[in-house]
Amino acid sequence: MLIKVGNFEFSEVWDGVFYKKLSNYPQISDWEIRTIIEFIEYENKYGRKCAIECEDNNLLNLINEKIMNREVYLKASRPKLLTECTACPHIKGCATDYVCHTTSVDNAIKIFKCGKLLSALNARKVPVEELMSEKRNAANDPADYFEYIMFAWGNCQAGDRLVMERKLHRFPDKEDLSVRFDPGVRFYFKYDQLVKHPNTICDGVLPMKVKDEIILSHWVYKIVIPIKKKDKLEKYIPDDLEDKIIYIENDCKDIWEWSEKVYEIIEKSTVR
Repeated sequence: MLIKVGNFEFSEVWDGVFYKKLSNYPQISDWEIRTIIEFIEYENKYGRKCAIECEDNNLLNLINEKIMNREVYLKASRPKLLTECTACPHIKGCATDYVCHTTSVDNAIKIFKCGKLLSALNARKVPVEELMSEKRNAANDPADYFEYIMFAWGNCQAGDRLVMERKLHRFPDKEDLSVRFDPGVRFYFKYDQLVKHPNTICDGVLPMKVKDEIILSHWVYKIVIPIKKKDKLEKYIPDDLEDKIIYIENDCKDIWEWSEKVYEIIEKSTVR
């Protein structure tokens, strides 16, 4: 795996390259060093070595020096707001108190029936080679990625964008994300709680991911269902999850406004 550190639009892994965006390039924070170390350690766990590239040689030397002191930087505190990606027009960054897994209504029905979030490998029950060869694996993710349930930061629109992409079988365009936007179902978790799950791992790219499965009644904080989907979903909701459900009307102009509306409600909600 190759790690490219620079002033990209956002951080992502694509076809064997981790494009690591810095919030204040060419300066690098302790948290950003931590994520690079976590990425290296995750990749090493699965037998993949990492090399680091950066156009700024001084920065590259600094990164290589700092990652030698892994114990120091793995203790770096998580900022309340990450500004590597500033796509969200209001918050201008990733709020880090909550993480979220977003899925389609059809998948949400399956989740409610079994009471668990499942990795793609466990949910689809097909050989991992088949999952890797599908067109939806455009980023050419390796086999182990399918063993995990993926999470985004709580105010991020990436999950809904992916749901739209899989529904349309193409990348959503501007109208798909605004006038034709159809929100998915969001499963919210408190970061400080889910990070203690025995199968949680931080890979330096996502906020976290969890191997195999998550029992919702033990871990989920809130579940957001667009109110237009209430009639289709409510009969499948288990009794032990009913007090976690929030129905929200999508009266928003686009995916970003929806994400901000939902996150504001999550922040204001309290456990009953």
